[in-house]
Amino acid sequence: MEPTAIEVKHGEQNENCLALDTSFPEDQAVVELVETLRDCKYHFTTVTPLTQARVNARAHNSQATDLDGVFGWSRPFSECLLPPKMLELMRSAKVVAPYDSGRWRSLIRVSTIGTQMFVHSSYPTIGADSVFFGPDTVRFVDAICRHLAANAQPPQRVVDIGCGAGPGGIVVAAEVPGADVMLLDVNPKALRFARINAVINGVRVRVAQSDVLQNAHGRFDLIVSNPPFLMDAKGRTYRHGGGRFGERLALEILRQSINRLTKGGTLILYTGTAVVAGLDVFAAGYRDILGTGQMRWSYFEVDPDVFGEELETPAYADADRIAVVVLAVTKTGD
Repeated sequence: MEPTAIEVKHGEQNENCLALDTSFPEDQAVVELVETLRDCKYHFTTVTPLTQARVNARAHNSQATDLDGVFGWSRPFSECLLPPKMLELMRSAKVVAPYDSGRWRSLIRVSTIGTQMFVHSSYPTIGADSVFFGPDTVRFVDAICRHLAANAQPPQRVVDIGCGAGPGGIVVAAEVPGADVMLLDVNPKALRFARINAVINGVRVRVAQSDVLQNAHGRFDLIVSNPPFLMDAKGRTYRHGGGRFGERLALEILRQSINRLTKGGTLILYTGTAVVAGLDVFAAGYRDILGTGQMRWSYFEVDPDVFGEELETPAYADADRIAVVVLAVTKTGD
């Protein structure tokens, strides 16, 4: 059956929407596209790649029949499904491509966390510069919100290392409007999406290309990071953490961050760790770095068993499991 056209109800533009640099008209078109989705009460929770593959493989999901199918599940769609204005914005933003037999496919996904909306790469994220967003993103944002709620003193200088689509820094900027928030990533596409997402969510941030803290100066009251933590045979930026089990980048972020915190400042590091013969590989590494310095920290598993399919790859042939963890480090001395 041919899907019916989607009706768009146009509301007032978000009052907090900030203007983008006019030299990037495609970016402004993406913002307008997402505002149109917001008018349609769009909501989508992005799942793991394996879940997305399984759901999309069902016979009745071979083609999009609604906005979730187009912008969430990354399914091909017929041109008649979308209102002409929405398709026009997709073309202006250069985020739509021919698929087959007259059908089209979105080159972006749009995910929601609460009332916030985030643009990121379409499924499948096979490109080396793909910008990932998923369940780990939701847990990372939750860890940040819990920290902010538990601390009476709001941070003034904040940096999000390896920001990806920018949710970590953007949620801080939304919760602490007066904070100076910087979003850092090595991936230019990630920085583009982060800049767009800041505008979509009505917050002011600064973005900069940087390997860890290389291009960020001074000290920070809050550092947040959700770095790549897996071993990826293709070396994709958003996924490959390096080291023996994907722990190298997270440990390097820890090394650099503890020297850049203000007194009382905190690092929230959300990452993954391989557990091999009962040994938590990341925990062994972070204890060596923190030692007996002027630091206070907490460490806990958010989920004890994720990405189980990775255990079938050569990189994890000796691992018992992969867990996701949060390490919170607060500097207690000068």
